[in-house]
Amino acid sequence: MYLNGNGFRAIERITKVNHNTVIRWVKQIGNQLADSKEDYEKPEVVQLDELQNL
Repeated sequence: MYLNGNGFRAIERITKVNHNTVIRWVKQIGNQLADSKEDYEKPEVVQLDELQNL
């Protein structure tokens, strides 16, 4: 859902899971993907839905 453009609070409303839990899940998966050896291009433009400081 996050990769398809939904924000953390939108995912919270849809799944009934607290947005902080969703953020934690996304970070965990992101860390696992960062360890992969595949080459990828960094995006030049990104869009921020929400900014949170944990």
